[in-house]
Amino acid sequence: MSLTPNYLEDRICLNVLANSVENAKECYEAAEGHIVLGVLSKNYPTDEAAIEDMKKYAAATNNALSVGLGAGDPNQSQMVSRISKDLQPQHVNQVFTGVGTSRALLGQNETIVNGLVSPTGKVGIVNIATGPLSSQTPAGEVTIETAIRLLQDMGGSSIKFFPMKGLAHIEEYKAVARACAKYDFYLEPTGGIDLENFEEIVQIAVDAGVKKIIPHVYSSIIDSETGDTRPADVKTLLGMMKNTLKK
Repeated sequence: MSLTPNYLEDRICLNVLANSVENAKECYEAAEGHIVLGVLSKNYPTDEAAIEDMKKYAAATNNALSVGLGAGDPNQSQMVSRISKDLQPQHVNQVFTGVGTSRALLGQNETIVNGLVSPTGKVGIVNIATGPLSSQTPAGEVTIETAIRLLQDMGGSSIKFFPMKGLAHIEEYKAVARACAKYDFYLEPTGGIDLENFEEIVQIAVDAGVKKIIPHVYSSIIDSETGDTRPADVKTLLGMMKNTLKK
């Protein structure tokens, strides 16, 4: 099974949460395979339980598994690294300080490992203090260029820009997109993305020249009664992804 996500036109891959193996399969088909399915480590009591269950998701979706923290919880960082070593998924979510550990334990460079950085309210400046201990201290503010280079030093693949709160940090996001394009780094916009703002957010990254874009769309497309991500909404998002690449 491939360790690399199946990008639409080698450019965009959707990231959504899967509530069950069946839900993962439905979303995978709705996205025509251009998707990674998030399963949260926080939902499992032990490494063994997580590995056993997540293997089922990987098997059902040609390894389009995204190992998640759980709402960006830094305390899940070590568990994510440990289970990813065994799982060898296509995508790993990490806090900034967990990237090097994940890459080393994976033992290969194909799996996407993102590093979480947060908006600061200042264009061109991000907060990298997103780890278990550093997140409890004042923000670690650095330029987006420095954050990218630090992540590249650690073997990271992409910036996970979270929490974006939709379009609330649009100018900061544009600066992040420009920097990712300049330094040949991937970008994962995350937080508050929905069917209304998705296309604009992805278009900004496409227009900036970002090589690979992995937008995360979570709660806005989840059925509140079943907990499932709605395959129909995934299909709609795929259509929007195709639109952004036509312009």
